[in-house]
Amino acid sequence: MPVHPDIAAQHAALLATLPFHDEQDLADADRGFLGAHPTGVVRDAAGRVVWDATSFDFVTGPAPLTVNPSLWRQSGLVRRHGLYEVVEGIYQVRGLDLSNMTIVEGDRGVLVIDPLISAECAEQALALYRAHRGDRPVTGLLYTHSHADHFGGAAGVTTQEAVDAGDVVVLAPAGFVEHAVAENVYAGTAMARRAGYMYGASLPRGPEGNVGVGLGATTSTGTVTLITPTVDVTRTGQREVVDGITLELQLAPDSEAPAEMHVFLPDHAALCVAENATHTLHNLLTLRGAVVRDPRRWAGYLTEAVDLYGDRTDVVLASHHWPTWGRERALEYLELQRDLYAYLHDQTLRLVNQGLTGPQAAEAVRLPPALEDAWHARGYYGSVSHNVKAVYQRYMGWYDGNPAHLWQLPAPESSRRYVAWMGGADAVVTRARSAFDEGDLRWVVEVLDHVVQSEPDHAAARTLLADAHEQLGFGSENGTWRSVYLSAAHELRHGAFGTPASTASAEVVAKLTVDQLLDGLAIRVDAPRCWDERIDLDLEVDGDAAVRATLRNGVLVHGGSARGPADARVVATRAVLTGVAVGALTLPEALAAGLRVDGDVGALTRLLGFLDEPDPGFPIVTPPV
Repeated sequence: MPVHPDIAAQHAALLATLPFHDEQDLADADRGFLGAHPTGVVRDAAGRVVWDATSFDFVTGPAPLTVNPSLWRQSGLVRRHGLYEVVEGIYQVRGLDLSNMTIVEGDRGVLVIDPLISAECAEQALALYRAHRGDRPVTGLLYTHSHADHFGGAAGVTTQEAVDAGDVVVLAPAGFVEHAVAENVYAGTAMARRAGYMYGASLPRGPEGNVGVGLGATTSTGTVTLITPTVDVTRTGQREVVDGITLELQLAPDSEAPAEMHVFLPDHAALCVAENATHTLHNLLTLRGAVVRDPRRWAGYLTEAVDLYGDRTDVVLASHHWPTWGRERALEYLELQRDLYAYLHDQTLRLVNQGLTGPQAAEAVRLPPALEDAWHARGYYGSVSHNVKAVYQRYMGWYDGNPAHLWQLPAPESSRRYVAWMGGADAVVTRARSAFDEGDLRWVVEVLDHVVQSEPDHAAARTLLADAHEQLGFGSENGTWRSVYLSAAHELRHGAFGTPASTASAEVVAKLTVDQLLDGLAIRVDAPRCWDERIDLDLEVDGDAAVRATLRNGVLVHGGSARGPADARVVATRAVLTGVAVGALTLPEALAAGLRVDGDVGALTRLLGFLDEPDPGFPIVTPPV
């Protein structure tokens, strides 16, 4: 549909006020370019396309009215793909996944830093490097943090066998495996479903659809792998030498990720700040869902990085976007990024202590001119609005102190009452259409959501709500906001698209500890069905000491001292037990694969029967089924 006049006017205002004359980012994004991937397309073993850089080739020239011009500029920068020299001996492959893969040349081979999301993309990235720099072996692998776009491609650059043989060292910050795996266990299904919205996974790529998410173009959909680290980084100041490459390491836990670190390469005067300083305002709370991040500590780590390495740094690089060269520019960049997160933290709490709620503070906080005019501080991935709300949530929780909000009716029950009091669905749609024409799009979305929640088949409401979401998407400077608005419009018009991709691959799930595996089962117990059940199982996994798991009062607990005899003793390998737990193996199949039950087999059968299956296609913009 045509762009609303108010959205077009907003775009014109941005073109007139933002510093589009500043083309330093364009020069930096192209600096050191050595060559592009031959096709820009990556396929898996079955021939399925898992990455297509060429699908964003349309992002060129002036911004169309359907895209915020600031986001269009950023999308044009992140769509570039190829091999780039950062400094002599350090190279980056950019644009072959959401993230960058950094390659540092050593005495015999190379150290790979952050091997992308998918093994297929990482393999192609390494091949691109070798095409220009020679067939050097991988002698080291380093994960800067515990998000899948920084470890998932590990099997594309090395093998478990090479690591086990001592040919490849794998470094990661302390707690890496626990956090990398746990994120896919507890709320992994819900996160993956919401990530489909956040990254626009089912949107067509084009000026009216997916144009990129600010941090990168989008996420690849190949094979997510994980090779366990062999060296844990446990303290700031720890030094490691990998294939002649000296690494000075700075821990930064509970910043952009729960396990994260910065890497200083003194021989190259290069500082890798992982994902704590990129060319966008990042998320304090990602729209897919996560634990709220700590902006105070985040800012503190950037201050510490400047103090530790600033007078030795000539280039700053990160796991996304392009580097910043020159000591003065690099330090200014780091300090502005630091100021960005500190400002949001401090100003939110100032307003909270004056009595403002999260949404109210989000409307009130404005960035100072130095940050407002810095392209790398613009909200392409995170936003001032949802980051301020995240700070509020971190300190104050969901309740805003107003008792009227303490025990509210949930949708759709509340929506039915709202719609009835507003004169019925047709009357609400009529008023909403007038508000739409006046450009009051946020209000249109709010009131029509009540209609769709109460009457999900009301065609006129769904159509107008989809149109309003679409216009908000067209106006969004933030790439993920654009994606969620346009995804909502897509589902209202065409039905739910489910979960197109997930990082909870079989290989990642296989890294679950027994404790994590049992935690994962516990959150699937349909408690009301087993309030009166008592089941005790002793689990012996891979020959380790047995762990008692007890189901009582609808709760599956494990560990502690076993009291009384178990109903059965289950003996299995972790691989087989994991297969049963995730539904990849039926119990008869597991028994055939070597699982043994000494005692009451029915006890294990009953326990498995009380588990719910997660729903990867649950409704988001329509009421629960």
